Amino acid sequence: MIACLRPLSALCLAGLLAACASSPSSSLGELPRTPEASIEQLLQQATESQPEQAALLRLSAADLAYNQKDLGRATSILEQVPLDSLKPAQQIFANTLAAELALARNKPKSALQALDHPSLGRLSELPVEQQARTQLVRARALEADGQTLAAARERIFIAPLLSSEAANANHEAIWALVAALPPEQLQDSGDADLTGWLQLARISKSVGSLEQQQAAIDTWRQQNPQHPAAQQLPLPLSKLKELASQPLSKIALLLPQEGQLASVARALRDGFLAAHYQAQQAGQNPPAIELYDSSQLTSLDDFYRQAQAAGVQLVVGPLEKPLVKQLSEREQLPITTLALNYSEAGQEGPAQLFQFGLAAEDEAREAARRAWADGMRRAVALVPRGEWGDRVLGAFRQSWQAAGGSLIAAEHVDQPVELAQQIADLFQLRQSEARAKRLQSTLGVAIAAQPARRQDVDFIFLAATPQQAQQIKPTLAFQYAGDVPVYATSHLFTGSSNPAQYLDLNGIRFCETPWLLDANDPLRQQVSSQWPQAAGSLGRLYAMGVDAYRLAPRLSQLKALPDSRVDGLSGSLSLNPTQRIERQLPWAEFRDGQVQRLPDSIN
Repeated sequence: MIACLRPLSALCLAGLLAACASSPSSSLGELPRTPEASIEQLLQQATESQPEQAALLRLSAADLAYNQKDLGRATSILEQVPLDSLKPAQQIFANTLAAELALARNKPKSALQALDHPSLGRLSELPVEQQARTQLVRARALEADGQTLAAARERIFIAPLLSSEAANANHEAIWALVAALPPEQLQDSGDADLTGWLQLARISKSVGSLEQQQAAIDTWRQQNPQHPAAQQLPLPLSKLKELASQPLSKIALLLPQEGQLASVARALRDGFLAAHYQAQQAGQNPPAIELYDSSQLTSLDDFYRQAQAAGVQLVVGPLEKPLVKQLSEREQLPITTLALNYSEAGQEGPAQLFQFGLAAEDEAREAARRAWADGMRRAVALVPRGEWGDRVLGAFRQSWQAAGGSLIAAEHVDQPVELAQQIADLFQLRQSEARAKRLQSTLGVAIAAQPARRQDVDFIFLAATPQQAQQIKPTLAFQYAGDVPVYATSHLFTGSSNPAQYLDLNGIRFCETPWLLDANDPLRQQVSSQWPQAAGSLGRLYAMGVDAYRLAPRLSQLKALPDSRVDGLSGSLSLNPTQRIERQLPWAEFRDGQVQRLPDSIN
């Protein structure tokens, strides 16, 4: 191959170097440009060139390898370029490429570190294309690092540099970022464009009918006619306008009034109707609600015929898993239906069926997301023995490993008497004790040795009842693992405000519904004053009922726009490809018997 290239050297070198050259100031230096040549040709020419031109050629070769998605080769070539000897333009190019490679390997902090180089102070002197490339990778790195507001600010700053498809993609990305921000971060800033985006996000999150939201968006556009989002409404908000023109006028609420699930159904019903009455009090024109008793059903077909005859446009329910399973096995349904439970995992249902519930799997995925965002990488798990624990562990393992995390070991908790041994096994304490005994036997003298746990565990994923959790945390301390962070599902929290109940849970982080973490929410206060049990663990069901009402008019929006969410009281709600509602939840921590909400972490 080299022999074939050599005759071309004299002619190619001049052409390649001309293609690499830009016309910057002498102190800024030249920017590499990828010429019409292969990676091999560029590297061959580099070996025959002076150091400065060789660096340009290698940068071009590394960039070409990156564009061909050969990350290993691009990294290897880039490492051959002496960064400190380059001029600022080349340093900016090299650091931008290094950041892109780091992001491709899911290392946003390394990407941001690469973009913190002093040479970036001269970025504004470079051509617009390079400015946009560098700032876009910074925005992507900030987003991947969980710095959502900073990423939005960066993209807003970049916007004037972009055109055509890149400009449209950036425009939609700005909206996706600000729409993902928690309410407390949607405060006006000193920048007019950013403030406008944040105001628009606040409007989109406001509780109200689609018509009221659309009216508020129209008012905002009239008040901010020059804002980029007023001139080109983001796609999800354009879809809102379309949906607002198709109001929902009648809903059937299908729940059992008798049987084992009657108490669960009452909480769901009361939450659903409370949201309906709140909408009426707010001056909205909510749909009519007609109640049906699923415990008296003899035929789903008869029910749908009756509902159609009554003018029902949406069915909310059923709750019973066998009925949901029956619906999911049909090819189609005569009326769009939001079931309040889930069919078997992986089962594809008809296009008209949506499914919503308080799935423990959501919380397992949420624990994986939060732990990863917090920098954790190696996990062990403690879950209850049985089918429920298997499902929770499976959901955690799948989500955790998909993110790149390592699940080192897992134990299924059952009998309290086995707990100490199980935790010792997780942390390999018995091996430590055995090593101490062998050493004592070898030396022939008694030695004072404290067992040492394994050090390759970043955190424990815990799914447990309150009683189990109250045994587990002290046992961790007894087994020399009390300093290991614990990320738990909500099942260990009873919802009560008794500090003595939580003293043994000190330091445990857990995800929980906004309903139970925000005692000041007006609807929660109103419901709890009427049904005191709604302030405790049953509150999760009341919250689910409220959210079923809020989801009702937005199912089409969630289906048409997979990135859109509904901020509910059971979590931040989105729709997955199998038309199941998934929840993201806020986080809290037990501190001295009190529940302290933690700042949101979005990534």
